[in-house]
Amino acid sequence: MSKLTDRRRPRGCRSRGRISLCSLNGDAEPVNVPATEANLPGPQTDAGLDAIAPLLARTLPAGATVAVGWNDPLLGAGASRSAAATPAHAAAVDGMLGGEPPGADGYDISAAWTLDATRVALVAQPGRQLPNALREGWLALARSTIDATFSSARAQSRIEGLRKSERLRQALFEIADLSGASLDMQEMLARIHAVVGTLMPADNFYIVRYDDVRETVRFLYFVDERDPWVADPDEEIPVCEMPNSLTVAMLRHGQPMLGPSAQIRSSLGVDKDPAHGPDSADWLGVPMRREGYVSGAIVVQSYDQPRRYTHEDRALLEFVAQHILTALDRKTAQDDLERRVDERTRELQHANWVLEAEIVERERAERLQRALFRISELSITAGSIERFYAEVHGVIDELLDARNFYIALLSEDGARLEFPYSVDERDPVRRPRRLGRGLTEYVIRTGQALLVDRYGMAQLESAGQMRGHGSLAHCWLGVPLTRDGATVGVIAVQSYSADVAFTPADQELLTFVAHHVDGALARKRAQESLKATHAELEFRVEARTRELEQANRELRAQIGERVRAQQRLTHQARHDHLTGLPNRVFLLDRLDSMMLQMYEPGRLPFAVLFLDLDRFKLINDSMGHAAGDAMLIEVGRRIRGAIGVEDVVARLGGDEFAIVLDAVADADVATDISTKILKKLGRSMWVAGRELFPSASIGIALWQPRYRHADELLRDADAAMYRAKARGRDRSERFDEEMRAEAMRLLDLEADLRRAIQRDAFEPHFQPIVRLADGVVVGHEALLRWKHELHGALPPSEFLRVCEDSGLIEQVDWLLYQRVVAWMGRHLEGYVSINVSPRHFHADDFAERLLRIIGDARVDPHRLRIEITEGALLDDAPRAARILNTLRAEGVLALLDDFGTGFSALSYLHRFPIQALKIDQSFIAGLSGETHAESLALVRAILALAGTLGIDTIGEGVETEHQRQLLTGLGCAYGQGYLFGRPVAQVEGRAPKARPAAVSARSR
Repeated sequence: MSKLTDRRRPRGCRSRGRISLCSLNGDAEPVNVPATEANLPGPQTDAGLDAIAPLLARTLPAGATVAVGWNDPLLGAGASRSAAATPAHAAAVDGMLGGEPPGADGYDISAAWTLDATRVALVAQPGRQLPNALREGWLALARSTIDATFSSARAQSRIEGLRKSERLRQALFEIADLSGASLDMQEMLARIHAVVGTLMPADNFYIVRYDDVRETVRFLYFVDERDPWVADPDEEIPVCEMPNSLTVAMLRHGQPMLGPSAQIRSSLGVDKDPAHGPDSADWLGVPMRREGYVSGAIVVQSYDQPRRYTHEDRALLEFVAQHILTALDRKTAQDDLERRVDERTRELQHANWVLEAEIVERERAERLQRALFRISELSITAGSIERFYAEVHGVIDELLDARNFYIALLSEDGARLEFPYSVDERDPVRRPRRLGRGLTEYVIRTGQALLVDRYGMAQLESAGQMRGHGSLAHCWLGVPLTRDGATVGVIAVQSYSADVAFTPADQELLTFVAHHVDGALARKRAQESLKATHAELEFRVEARTRELEQANRELRAQIGERVRAQQRLTHQARHDHLTGLPNRVFLLDRLDSMMLQMYEPGRLPFAVLFLDLDRFKLINDSMGHAAGDAMLIEVGRRIRGAIGVEDVVARLGGDEFAIVLDAVADADVATDISTKILKKLGRSMWVAGRELFPSASIGIALWQPRYRHADELLRDADAAMYRAKARGRDRSERFDEEMRAEAMRLLDLEADLRRAIQRDAFEPHFQPIVRLADGVVVGHEALLRWKHELHGALPPSEFLRVCEDSGLIEQVDWLLYQRVVAWMGRHLEGYVSINVSPRHFHADDFAERLLRIIGDARVDPHRLRIEITEGALLDDAPRAARILNTLRAEGVLALLDDFGTGFSALSYLHRFPIQALKIDQSFIAGLSGETHAESLALVRAILALAGTLGIDTIGEGVETEHQRQLLTGLGCAYGQGYLFGRPVAQVEGRAPKARPAAVSARSR
């Protein structure tokens, strides 16, 4: 107690083994409380703090009420109230702990103070009114009692913490020691169980290992009071077989779990399964982690006491679990090391045994090898055959006991047995004998080695297989000698003493030696034969050598001829057979090589010229291919003479040549050389008796760093050549970025066309054809329009060239024809003319296919016209005539379009079934211009020609009334142009007679 309390203690109050507080009712009777652990101030447990208020209440008059509250950093927040305390008292205490001043609640005694970071509040209401002095004395006494109790509780808490730390440290030391002790795994785990039991209740305890890759668990240790299950620590249980296991659920959850097992099961979504044991009142499981992954768990549980484990136990078990995992890993590693050491020891012992056996076998093999070498050597060095046999005996005697040894051979006629060599202790001489029933004859008959002792001999003799000759041996071993697969003799050893017995190993050894003796005997016998044939062989070798020398000379000549033939073939493969110039293969190799050299310092660029003869097809068609070939040879010679020595000219095929100019400083140099080539080509030449003046178009492409392949240079030079042809031929053009951009544009346009064909993005626009006399619409021309997804409706002038060059025009035309015929099925008046590309006349089934479309749409064929140009009639006139006649027979008539701009040959009008001529719009436009007289004369001549042949005429591009009147006056029956109507997508009924103002735009 504090000094203040001691000074104010009334007389008569004693304190000896008790805490004595004077009663405050004035009778000086002390109220004594036994000084036990349960009620001494400063108890060792929280139960002592809870008893403060009742203890203090007993020091006040009867019916007093006391409430105490505190908030301690170490012990936490708490409260103690006497039996008569009400919630209002507790609220007053909480208010002062929260910062309200004492006395605000109206109670007789109230106080709040802070001691060593501990906040304490007290409220008391005596059973009756107390004097101030007694009230202040009691408050001082209460305060000192509370402070002393808290000091004792904090000290006890620290002591308990130190004890727990010491127990934990000792437990960790024991766990670490167990991992290195010479205990088996189960004994170590039992010791760990005992260590955990010193830290917390662990009567029911188990350890499980988890393999998240294999999805299996192993219960390494399992002790339980109520669950009789016996765990096998080596058994891997798939987790799929334990779907309702609380342990598996916790392992997958990966976090510690604390509480009744039923509650934890509910939170983890696990169903109740009696197979996994009874429910526990309190269950604590913590995972063991290795490198962040769950590798196992430790579980303790209590069946009879809820809330047996606290969160402090959970944290402690988590900490201990990691040390247990380390101990398990160490023990496992130690067991694995011991197992590997044992395995390695056994392996080394086995290897040592094998090595010793190999040494013995190797020594035996070395002896055998020496013996075999000796036998082979004897077959060459031994003088006589008898000497050879004796030496073989000596060799065999080194391998086994051969004191009694003989060699028996069949005679030449096979009827007798001869003994060319024999050494024997009892039978020094073995004479030849006829074949009988001896052991030697038995081996010859069977062709098998025989190892037999006296007992075996008796059995063979009783079976009639053998009859003894000479002295009876104790053990006999004989192996056959063979020649060409037949047994011709025997090598035998025998023993007359029981101390010497042969083994199967000796039999195997002697058999192996006998094979080599067979060979040695054969070689020995062959020596004489070899000597006899040696002279003859030398003669033959000499003769054969002379033959081989002659064959070698002939072979060298053939090789030389083959090399020359190969060189000729290589030259032919890389050169043009007609002109002798390099071909495309040679050119591409040369270009690739030059492109690689361009990255060397100081190299000047090079240029590629692509040359194509103008109108060469006309030479072939008119004068024949032989004349064309002669012209190509002369052209190649002239080009070669116009370029430098380091330059290359190659023929690519047909009338195409390529020239590679090396070290071209700039494009002007290439242009000058092109001009020089064109001048040389332009000089006259005589071919097949005719004087010709050839010309050519040349495209020039200068090397740029952007080129990666030779084909790219040839492609660009080819494109420049086509520009030269388009600009009038007999000239050269250089490839530039504008041309490249145009090529890319055409490439994109072709891709757009292909997509448009897939989408059927083409439609016909119809322009009326009228009778000039009265303006009545007699028909329409279907004009192609492309519904471009970006640019809208495009006329043919924007894409027709790409269509023709890429071969897509046929697909586009057939899409258009189907739409036109379908439109005709809906509009029953007048005819419709469609434009037909010359490509269609290359197909034999064009007429049939067109008529099939008309038939499928049930349209009258007489209402359809086809417009063709003179070019369609040039390529294959007989086929064109056949197609036109087929169509005319079905009612489909032909119009000759753009008449007057081509050859305008009268033979066309005579040979082909032409129904009408369409006078080109350039002549119609000339009727109103400066060329009025010339155009008028041409139109008058065309009309006169058509009238004579009975062919209708249609004037194209009529845009003014003046032009219409002129045509009418000249006798032209029909007209077409903007004067009568523009092309539109849909035409309903017959077009009215209309003459809009003239415009300058063309209709197609």
